[in-house]
Amino acid sequence: MKANIPAKPKNNLKLVKRLISVIAIIAIYVWTFASVNIEWSKIFSMRTIENFDRIIPRFFDPAFQETGSIMLKMIETVFIAYTGSLAAAIIAIPLAFLCASNIVKSRIVNQIGMWILGAVRAFPEVLLAIIFVAAVGPNPFAGVLAISVGSTGMLGKLYSEVIESIDMKIIESLESSGANKLQILFYGIFPQVLPEFLSYAIYRFEIDVRASSVLGVVGAGGIGTLITFAYLNRNWEEVGMILLVIIVVVTIIDQISSFIRKRLV
Repeated sequence: MKANIPAKPKNNLKLVKRLISVIAIIAIYVWTFASVNIEWSKIFSMRTIENFDRIIPRFFDPAFQETGSIMLKMIETVFIAYTGSLAAAIIAIPLAFLCASNIVKSRIVNQIGMWILGAVRAFPEVLLAIIFVAAVGPNPFAGVLAISVGSTGMLGKLYSEVIESIDMKIIESLESSGANKLQILFYGIFPQVLPEFLSYAIYRFEIDVRASSVLGVVGAGGIGTLITFAYLNRNWEEVGMILLVIIVVVTIIDQISSFIRKRLV
């Protein structure tokens, strides 16, 4: 005779939780769209359609005669991103060690490190650029400072996770053989984390090139300055050329960095 297998009781509590979650998400979306106060009549008005018909085609007729000046500013943008990313990649290392609980055993020090990185990550690059432009003036150095500070928070967080995932048996074997702290750092920790450190730093450089492209709008140097002037002069052909240069340069950098990161990890 087959044993009667009792039916699994329905988990009503889980069902109620899912229902509440769905209702909450729908309510948030409804509240968001209701509070934005979108005037759909203006968005789909004849004037909007005429503006699109007048402006958008000019983007597809780029001003190739401005290629030289645009490329110079794009190179400046790449240098801003590179210098800021390099500084952030170096500054983030000691902060990452403070946050790594397997290296620094003090929970208070770990929390202080996490608070520092969290506070840095809270500021977007554009806001940091506005602050540094006010402090050092409207020049590329303000952009470098904004990129370096903004990238430090993210790289520090990623670095700390890499450090916490290392093989601690290697560290223990070095300690048992009488190695000092410096030897453990250079022969036990760095060989395990450096490939991923470099991979994350290169990936962050990709992001920083995109971020640097708009910092010039607030006076922090780079190609964003040209975007501002072209927009104010309603020179949409030049804006189209700037966008084309940004797309091409960013795509090339993405391909190169992706190739390098695959070789590292």
